[in-house]
Amino acid sequence: MQIDRDRKRAQDPGMQAEERARAIVERVRGDGFQSIEALALQFGVTPQTIRRDVNLLCDRGLLRRRHGGVELPPEGENLAYPARQVLNIDAKRRIARLVAREVPDGASLFFGIGTTPEQCALALADHAGLRVMTNNLNVALALSRSASCEITVAGGRLRNLDRDVVAGEAHGFFGRFAADIGIYGVGGVAEDGTLLDFSTDEVTMRSALAAHCRQRFLVLDHSKFGRGGTVRGGTITEASAVFSDRPVPAAIAGKLREAGVRLVCWPEDDASNGSTSQTRRG
Repeated sequence: MQIDRDRKRAQDPGMQAEERARAIVERVRGDGFQSIEALALQFGVTPQTIRRDVNLLCDRGLLRRRHGGVELPPEGENLAYPARQVLNIDAKRRIARLVAREVPDGASLFFGIGTTPEQCALALADHAGLRVMTNNLNVALALSRSASCEITVAGGRLRNLDRDVVAGEAHGFFGRFAADIGIYGVGGVAEDGTLLDFSTDEVTMRSALAAHCRQRFLVLDHSKFGRGGTVRGGTITEASAVFSDRPVPAAIAGKLREAGVRLVCWPEDDASNGSTSQTRRG
């Protein structure tokens, strides 16, 4: 039973507060509103401990307080960047490892905005001779520790908390280059495969990135399927390859097969070391 598993995990002396906080978010995402008392019972800790966890999660923007408990933030609003950085972080790191196997040394790369592309950049930091064009400062910082990586960053007005540039003069940035591979994320994917984001500027930048690279790597964890967004822009079948941490919904998988888009998922039977016959470094 899930409640028993949650309680056993929480009572494990090796379980840290951060791990318990992630489990709380997973619980709310899966089942909706949770009262403080219910969470305390589920995780086998005191209500005071849960309140401390919940306060931190709400401060990060991962959850929203409601009388007696917590719920997810409203649909149509994206989470704050620091909140997204810790949300589903293990899934994003698995995706990044899959992507890193497919990027050869010396490749030219576009990187879009978001936390999953940031994790891909971290996974690629040891590759030699990469040439990177990006509007994501987190990506630039992650790759700047490599002496052999050549990085070009879009100019324009910075979104301070997200550390990216998506407006004004940045709109023409990707069109000035041609890259081997574009690595980009998305706010959400509708049931029909439509890609969704939270602003027209984000869609404009993503579309320009995809239009000027030879291969398009869409990177997204399982939570993006069925997630709402306010702005439509493109479809999942426009990617060359889709990387995810779990098998995607059957309807989406069917569309990808019909379009000849390669789907690369973390193998369910090998969560420990990530070996897979589907991918290899070029």
